Amino acid sequence: MYATDFRMTHQRRLILEELKKVKTHPTADEIYVIVRKTMPRISLGTVYRNLEILSAMGLIIKIEGFGNQRRFDGNTNKHYHIRCIKCGKIDDLPEDAITNIEVDHNKIKGYSIYNHEIQLSGICEQCHNAK
Repeated sequence: MYATDFRMTHQRRLILEELKKVKTHPTADEIYVIVRKTMPRISLGTVYRNLEILSAMGLIIKIEGFGNQRRFDGNTNKHYHIRCIKCGKIDDLPEDAITNIEVDHNKIKGYSIYNHEIQLSGICEQCHNAK
């Protein structure tokens, strides 16, 4: 199935709207708690499925590789993330934090490059100050 094969259901629209309101890069479980305030009968499985579909549609970003749980981002503009290795918080990096990344496509054989991701890890200010 292609991303264009999906229609925008009421549940998907609500999940998308709620995800775009937050800047915390929530997990599916956290989005479920938020969405249940408006749609109390929605199931966790429905939230998981719809997040995957919204990601496939290109309407949200699925963030993987930072711990065990996937996180989701309503900001689909090209940007990078940083995660605190102590508390797990994920933030967007300022647009000008990483510059001059160039990929020499001539040296990459057997692939057509569509996307790249950079994920930084560190200790956030709150965890650093909590010593």
